[in-house]
Amino acid sequence: MNTKKIVITGGPGTGKSTLINALIAKDYVCLEEISRQVILDAKKEGINQLFLTKPLLFSELLLKGRQKQFLDANSHTKQTVFFDRGIHDVLAYMDYAKVKYPEKFTNVCKDTVYDAVFILKPWKSIYTIDNERYESFEQAQLIHEHLLNTYHRYDYNLIDVPFDTIEKRTDFILNTLNM
Repeated sequence: MNTKKIVITGGPGTGKSTLINALIAKDYVCLEEISRQVILDAKKEGINQLFLTKPLLFSELLLKGRQKQFLDANSHTKQTVFFDRGIHDVLAYMDYAKVKYPEKFTNVCKDTVYDAVFILKPWKSIYTIDNERYESFEQAQLIHEHLLNTYHRYDYNLIDVPFDTIEKRTDFILNTLNM
């Protein structure tokens, strides 16, 4: 079976995880964001913000984890697998932080092809900062621009998810995919 791989992306605090949880509740296969786990693991090692202190190491860990998710998606029995962020997000964040990265990062993006990418715009009324999310709303807007640029650079036609209730956002994605 050929598994469809669908990315849900956007800057921090746009409702991605809530949307992923709504899809999980509807019995869809969703591979959750791994950066929070990388951040928590680093905190256990005494590093408060790994992306800020060692952005290349943080990004390499994300790249490996997301590559594994992409490959693991093929083993699922469901026809469609949703991802909370894609591999290309790693480059967008590195570009946002103005950190140089090795060519292997771009090669992985060239070699990894998703079937569709949905993007959520920054939404001020739902934006919050928490223990793992330290960016301001203005920074979230800049990250959004970098996500747009990165996915466009790899020829993706991003599908804009409108602001609405979680139920309507979920339905929008499922209807767009004819599910």
